[in-house]
Amino acid sequence: MKRVIIMQARMTSTRLPGKVLKDLMGRPMLACQIERLRPCQCVDELMIATTTNTTDDPVIELCEAENIPWFRGSENDVLSRYVGAARQAGADVIIRITSDCPLIDSEVVDKVIRELTDNAPDCDYASNVIERSYPRGLDTEAFLRETLERCDRLAVSDQSREHVTSVIREVNPDEFICRSVTDSQDNSDLRWTVDTEADLKLVRRIYEELNLPEKQLSYPEIVAYVRSHPELAKINEGIETWDPIEGGGEK
Repeated sequence: MKRVIIMQARMTSTRLPGKVLKDLMGRPMLACQIERLRPCQCVDELMIATTTNTTDDPVIELCEAENIPWFRGSENDVLSRYVGAARQAGADVIIRITSDCPLIDSEVVDKVIRELTDNAPDCDYASNVIERSYPRGLDTEAFLRETLERCDRLAVSDQSREHVTSVIREVNPDEFICRSVTDSQDNSDLRWTVDTEADLKLVRRIYEELNLPEKQLSYPEIVAYVRSHPELAKINEGIETWDPIEGGGEK
């Protein structure tokens, strides 16, 4: 069973253009996120799914530099992009992560994957976004290849094609067996996704103060630091909540 993280990424975000390659202590944000995913124990491959637009050529250049496989597909039909990437990779299990989550945690990702694989065949989809307890920015979804192919057949609206997994959780929930992954603590009030300049400012502060490029600190360690420095959460406080999973992670 081949388990592949497919991380969607494009340069033409409307709210923060070029965010996936914004600088974090001398490295592109996407490269930092890749580095935080490398320790995953339940993953066989990591792939970047970007678009055929020439504006995303820099994303391909980063993939080549990082020795990461890539796939290019539709900008707006993100579901078809995932299907194409999964087929190219020969994936049996797909782990969907968006590219604006530079504080993603490998142990949390592994936990979601195990929730799916340990309960197969009585599970089509597992995630930590059904009932939120983790900060926004640790969002992880895992589903079987057959589940993705079924989504491709069922998704007919532009919205469901763009949002990839809305068919599972909202449009046709009775068609899928889903499992929710939650934490023992509720930290869902924290916003660690990068969608605005304020989000980027916060993540840069965390990276700098914890020297994250040199240290693979875990999610609980980062939470402990942020909770002990409440001024950090105030940096992006009050930003309109926007769901990177529902919005495709590319807005």
